[in-house]
Amino acid sequence: MPVKGFDISSIEAKRFAKRNEKPQTVRIDHNTTITQITEINNREVNIEFRYTVSYGHLGIIKIEGSLVYEGDAPTIAKTWSTEQKMAKEVAEEIHNTILGNGSFEALITANKIHLPPPIKVEIPHIKIQEEEKKSAQAFGPEVA
Repeated sequence: MPVKGFDISSIEAKRFAKRNEKPQTVRIDHNTTITQITEINNREVNIEFRYTVSYGHLGIIKIEGSLVYEGDAPTIAKTWSTEQKMAKEVAEEIHNTILGNGSFEALITANKIHLPPPIKVEIPHIKIQEEEKKSAQAFGPEVA
């Protein structure tokens, strides 16, 4: 895995609506932005990012940080500085890492300021069933 580190430097969160105001529907938009790429050495670049979760008129969460990506550092840094672009495979891995790690941090932050969760959360549930009574006619072979 070429992503070696993930660091959060700041979190800004605001709820615009009052806590008891509940709109009918809320559109939650996610946006990842690469703000800067700098070469550390021939194999690593430092990538600074911003991850934003927008709740429209309800609120916003902004997370800023950096990560270290291992690859062809001179090419990645030069392409970024001249064209503001990355190779497709590099961009996919970096943005997916930001979304994955940032979403969990945004989930915790959203809970603290009473915004809806930015990702679908499924909590497992246990269902205890009563044991069926065995009838005298339902005997079968015993297997050890």
